[in-house]
Amino acid sequence: MQDIKARFEALRNGSRTLAQASGAQRAERLRSMLAAVLKNKQRFYDAAHTEMKACDLDVAAQLVMVKSEIDFVARRVGAWMKPRRVRNSAATLGKKCYILYEPKGVVLNLSTWNAPIAIALVPAVAAISAGNSFALKPSELAPHSATVLREVLEGAMPHDEFAVFEGGPEVAQELLTLPFNHIYYTGGQRVGRLVMKAAAENFAAVTLEMGGKNPAIVDASAAIDNAARKIAWGRIANAGQVCVAPDYVLVHESVATAFTESLVKAMNDMYNAGGSGFDQSPELMRIVNDQHFARVSRLLEDARAKGATFVFGGQTRAADRFVAPTVLTGVTEDMTIMQEEIFAPVLPVIPFKDRSQALEVIGRRTKPLALYIYARERAAIDYFLAHTSAGSTVVNHNLIQSGTNPRLPFGGVNHSGIGRVGGETGFMEMSNPRSVVEQPLGLLDLTFNLPPYSKTYRKLIEKALKA
Repeated sequence: MQDIKARFEALRNGSRTLAQASGAQRAERLRSMLAAVLKNKQRFYDAAHTEMKACDLDVAAQLVMVKSEIDFVARRVGAWMKPRRVRNSAATLGKKCYILYEPKGVVLNLSTWNAPIAIALVPAVAAISAGNSFALKPSELAPHSATVLREVLEGAMPHDEFAVFEGGPEVAQELLTLPFNHIYYTGGQRVGRLVMKAAAENFAAVTLEMGGKNPAIVDASAAIDNAARKIAWGRIANAGQVCVAPDYVLVHESVATAFTESLVKAMNDMYNAGGSGFDQSPELMRIVNDQHFARVSRLLEDARAKGATFVFGGQTRAADRFVAPTVLTGVTEDMTIMQEEIFAPVLPVIPFKDRSQALEVIGRRTKPLALYIYARERAAIDYFLAHTSAGSTVVNHNLIQSGTNPRLPFGGVNHSGIGRVGGETGFMEMSNPRSVVEQPLGLLDLTFNLPPYSKTYRKLIEKALKA
């Protein structure tokens, strides 16, 4: 039985040591973590295949994300840690003004199951680079991956600087009672609200990544076959269990039929190339557990009962949690599938007459984590960028913005997330920017602005107000 409070106290003590570590020392910790993870990559492959029938390349993609992040951060963390001089204002002339980025203390990551390595470790890179100790609570829905994470990471990292807590909601609830300095959470909005409330008890900062219904917009000027193939991949990858996956497609009515036909063809070409059935594809994963499979089945049943057209797919099999790639048309706002994040290889296609109509559909929902625009015309791209809001946007592709470039901050907006991670942004997120003003003594140490106020000081203030 893990003693959560004792481990937390050890992390709090360890945070003081890590806070004083140099950039080179923090970089060495990150490289040690990466080496241990890569050494055990086969264990991660096996765990993910057991959990979701993932193929090795899908897991390797997570490892590439982590490696890219660590390589980038380890080379630069020393520079990020240096005090940053800022220009003086009129009120601070003759003084030295700078910013120190100090660690927050102890960071908790409540991770999720759909990309258990990347979602566990990218926030860890940010936290450690900023000088924080780190507690990881992996999702119990990916228990094999959680065990490998614990054994690998706790074997590679100092005991008082990195801890992994396996278990279910009861473990997360106990962790949330402790005075962490920053909490990083990935998951749904319902639990996100609980995390924020718990964080408020200790005035902890939070980073929340909560997904949402991500629209893909296919303009009349789009390259239809190209768009269809990329969207098909974006929706089916990881069996649709990706927070930035396109959740529905808004396609201009003039190309809707051609796009839908091309979408179906692309799904077949990628995941049923041999014609033996989607359930035989080594690249098509399974829904993570029976509860989520039942939820997806209810979404499909509700859509069917309310009149949606199943253009393609719709087959499910409870024995191995198989959901076939599915394309729906004729969906309406009263269908649950248009109200909840789908998180499955199911894609509603909705035609629109003009751009404003597409905006109306998007505007009925909270701001998404991701938004995708497919168009050749610059005017169309600029219009949709200017009239929408999202955590991230990709033009003429999808999914490629997440974990692929550490110079790009990743996160959501309001309901889809709070805060950012990735590269220097992650370092900043896990740091306290401490403003420092140094007043030199001697001739520059002027005190004429202290009471009793002089006429000279009054004139200076009046002049400043008029300037």
